[in-house]
Amino acid sequence: MDDIIHAPIGMLAGKVAVITGAGQGMGRACVDVFVREGARVLAVDFSGKQDAVARDHGGAVVPFHADVSQEDEIKAMFAAAIAAFGRLDASIHVAGTQGGRGDSLDFTLAEYELMTATNLRGVMFCTQHAAKVMVGTGGGSIVNFTSVAGVNGEQLAPLPYTAAKAGVHMVSKVMAIDYAKQGVRVNVIAPGFTITEMMDSASPEILAHMGAKSAIGRPARAQEQAEVAAFLASDRASYVTGTVIPVDGGWTARVA
Repeated sequence: MDDIIHAPIGMLAGKVAVITGAGQGMGRACVDVFVREGARVLAVDFSGKQDAVARDHGGAVVPFHADVSQEDEIKAMFAAAIAAFGRLDASIHVAGTQGGRGDSLDFTLAEYELMTATNLRGVMFCTQHAAKVMVGTGGGSIVNFTSVAGVNGEQLAPLPYTAAKAGVHMVSKVMAIDYAKQGVRVNVIAPGFTITEMMDSASPEILAHMGAKSAIGRPARAQEQAEVAAFLASDRASYVTGTVIPVDGGWTARVA
């Protein structure tokens, strides 16, 4: 799918954002859209791809290597953002792990640990530490990426994955309440099926099946998720907090 061309409107001019999972997919799309809208970005990934992302954007993006399942690396990530830019206005948590259920309804402890280490624990600590930093620099916006599989049941998603994503919804709502009067907003984007590099190994049958779930009748582009994140990070969303927004082309609007 080709990217959608939008003229920049400076929606994030002067703002500083941390974006996790920035090496590819929706995280990379967030970097592109945030820079287009005037933000400076700490692009965080553990794959090494964050370096190429930074090179593509010049001085607007600083790369940072971190595994966001580790609290000490999360703390270092935010310290690096303050060292590089002096403040933090937005923290966009896209990094996650995925897996298919396959033919088995069972799951193992190892699969549980894999699905929750980044998807729940990592996002929880990213949100906590981002909020604390933002309180010290005048407030800001946190956007946690989850999945429609955390909103309603999805047979192709592993149960530990869906449980982790649903857990982030509650983490985000509670922290939105806790930090509201300190100028920190916390929201969730729950993407529907979105075409990214992680879909390269999927069969044509799975791609067609998943894409057809949306009322619009096609999968999302990564940029379409990023555009919503940019709005939530901007001052235009100043009264939006504690929400879970399915960006799913109408998938979760269906009864069946």
